[in-house]
Amino acid sequence: MMTCMEGPSLRLRPASPDDAAARFSLGNNPDVVRMFGVSHSDTKPMTMDAAEAWAHGHATNPYAWIIEVAGRLIGEIKLHGINAQDRRASMAIAIYDPMQLGKGHGSEAIRLLLHHAFTELNFHRIGIRVLAFNERAIRAYQKCGFVIEGRERETAFVDGVWHDDLMMGILSKEFQA
Repeated sequence: MMTCMEGPSLRLRPASPDDAAARFSLGNNPDVVRMFGVSHSDTKPMTMDAAEAWAHGHATNPYAWIIEVAGRLIGEIKLHGINAQDRRASMAIAIYDPMQLGKGHGSEAIRLLLHHAFTELNFHRIGIRVLAFNERAIRAYQKCGFVIEGRERETAFVDGVWHDDLMMGILSKEFQA
C-alpha cells in the first residue's frame, strides 16, 4: 500500500485511473510544458486517451504521487531511476495548473517526498535534472536543499534554441540537517 503524505497546504497521494478526467481538464499549457523541454510549436492538446494512459501509468507506479490541493489534482511528483544498491534515485515534479505556480506547492511537495525518501525508503541521495532556463524550479530545488552539481551543455532544443541542463542533488545528511 502506497503512502499518503500530508503537508500544511497539500497532500501527496497514490494515483488512480480515476485521475484521468482531472489530468485531461488541466490540459497541456504551452508555458508549463516548455519547462519540461517541449517547444511551443510541438505542444499538443491533451487527449482523453493520453490522460487515461497517464493515470494508468501513475496508478501502477509505486513511486509516483498526485499533488492535491483542496482535493484537486494540480500535479505529480515521482521517483525514478531507482538504484537500490546505491540507495539513490532521481526525482521529477510537475505542477500542471498554471494558477497554482509560484504558491510554494512545489517546494512543499518536494520536502514531503524527500522526507519520505530519506526516512521511510532509506535513500542516501536524490538527484534531479532541470533546464537551466527554468529558474522557478531551480529556486524551489535550492530552497529544499538541492545543490547544483554540474551542467550538461546544449541538451535540449526548445523553441529553436539550444539549452543546458543543470544536474542537482541532495544527500540524506544534508536534508536531515
